[in-house]
Amino acid sequence: MACSRYEYVKGYEQDDRILPNVWIVIRIDGKKFHKFANTHKFEKPNDENALHVMNVAGIGVMQEFRDIVLGYGQSDEYSFVFRKDTDAFKRRAAKLLTYVTSLFSTSYVMSWPKWMQQPLAYAPCFDGRIILYPSDENLRDYLSWRQADVHVNNLYNTAFWKLVLESGLSNQQAEQRLRGTLSADKNELLYQQFGINYNNMPAMYRKGTILLRKRVLQFGQDEQDKGRQAIVPLHEDLIGAEFWRKHPEILGKYVPGKQQLLDEKSLPKLLEQQLTDHMEEKARIS
Repeated sequence: MACSRYEYVKGYEQDDRILPNVWIVIRIDGKKFHKFANTHKFEKPNDENALHVMNVAGIGVMQEFRDIVLGYGQSDEYSFVFRKDTDAFKRRAAKLLTYVTSLFSTSYVMSWPKWMQQPLAYAPCFDGRIILYPSDENLRDYLSWRQADVHVNNLYNTAFWKLVLESGLSNQQAEQRLRGTLSADKNELLYQQFGINYNNMPAMYRKGTILLRKRVLQFGQDEQDKGRQAIVPLHEDLIGAEFWRKHPEILGKYVPGKQQLLDEKSLPKLLEQQLTDHMEEKARIS
């Protein structure tokens, strides 16, 4: 950039570089998403395809930023964890936040037609925030908090919408019916009144979606093979210690772990699409 007498205005820019050696978490949240969901007639209490759109947008962000070690999504929010030593955008907070938020938003819009039956009535809007965590324990507690939130909200919403859609209660009556109830009460209501064992509901609804970068070994591939690198969606309990034992690369020296797919049925749609895209790209290059 050429020097000029006006260049002094750069001195008013803030130095917003993030502290070194901390976990950087960027969380994206839908703005007025309740209205957006109603306008586009999302299924209650969970719309599987709408959640897939969120997950595809999350995958798009992780494909762009290789320093993201984990993504976690539920409802209308997504969290992205950058490794402690990332130097992306020289750790400038505004650059990181705006890039991730805008990339997620555009990826959401671009992937919408592949999953949803009706066109967008208007563009969705997402805001974002940056949170810094100094220790591994802090980071794990943050992710545990977000997953616990999934359970609380999904259990309530499942019971609420069953009362409204199948028992004929009004929204106000359903709220009154559930007021003051504990998790055990809602589980009992679902089982006794609707024959639903909450623990048998799809794990994506109960646990959210974890995105990890893995080298995927397909259908009997030798474990010595490197496999193809992809963003793997998981719906597991990340609150307990077992998850972190299975995926030590998240908190340790970051090298993508391996994910063994035992058969075709174990291939999630979102992973299948990535592997297909990889093969098509390879064919174009050759």
